[in-house]
Amino acid sequence: MRVVVAGGAGFLGSHLCDRLLAEGTEVVCIDNFLTGGPDNVDRLRTRDGFRLLRRDVTEPLDVAGPVDAVLNLASPASPVDYHALPLETLAAGASGTARLLDLARRKDARFVLASTSEVYGDPQVHPQPERYWGHVNPIGPRSMYDEAKRFAEALTTAHRATRGTRTGIVRIFNTYGPRMRAEDGRAVPTFIVQALGGEPVTVAGDGSQTRSLCYVDDLVDGFVRMMSNEVSGPVNIGSPYEMTVLELARLVVRLCGTGAPIEFIPRPPDDPSVRRPDITLARETLGWQPRVDVRDGLMRIIAWFQGLIGRDPAPWVPRQESPAGSDAPGG
Repeated sequence: MRVVVAGGAGFLGSHLCDRLLAEGTEVVCIDNFLTGGPDNVDRLRTRDGFRLLRRDVTEPLDVAGPVDAVLNLASPASPVDYHALPLETLAAGASGTARLLDLARRKDARFVLASTSEVYGDPQVHPQPERYWGHVNPIGPRSMYDEAKRFAEALTTAHRATRGTRTGIVRIFNTYGPRMRAEDGRAVPTFIVQALGGEPVTVAGDGSQTRSLCYVDDLVDGFVRMMSNEVSGPVNIGSPYEMTVLELARLVVRLCGTGAPIEFIPRPPDDPSVRRPDITLARETLGWQPRVDVRDGLMRIIAWFQGLIGRDPAPWVPRQESPAGSDAPGG
């Protein structure tokens, strides 16, 4: 089997490449390194069956030889990245998705879009089932990411309906794990870096907003199951275990063992008040549900960040423009 992973040098994409190679799948990793890092896949370059192409998916794109699946994870996904790169984020969702869909159609390959729980916006239905249309501000501060993914879903659906492309849509909820960047603006790495450094752990608002955290290995398992299935989706992939941001901050401090204080800061506009997936469809159609307990998963990523201390101090400098306690999925 031969699979194209667009955005394969990113946080989620690199873990997906790992999983596919471990199963004997040939992987063509495509990334322009705008937000993904070559270091995420450096160890794979000598592996049989792995090929890395530096390409921008918004430009004309082709891959020589047969392709069985095209997996589209090519997009800035963290708040820091999509706020700094709004036009690039929108282009990835629009022209990038269009080019990858065309590639899948030409190769008669299965196409899977990595969408996001952000298509639900600040939801008025809880938990969020796939049939819910969402509550999204199309011109708000998060709109470049929300609308890029909503358009990508519409384009994927239209391709399937009009051209017969074998498509699937995965809506990824908050995901965490090793290889997250300390400065990417998402709650888990921000809290860990602050707690390990003995700095105040900054929680947006009063911390009562909720998130549901899925460990990256579980997320990748759901994505691979979607790739191997003909379900069109969308299908929610995420943890149904919900906790407040304040509970998360306190748990991180306890697991880090540093006694770092918690500090409350202003909450950013359009920050979702609740976030929890209804994963009934994933259970029924993919036989999937998360397995890694949040405490076990947090210990794994804490250990990974601790391992950075002796190698490179740069990841330990948090970017001040990212409001901790706000979050976006790890896609």
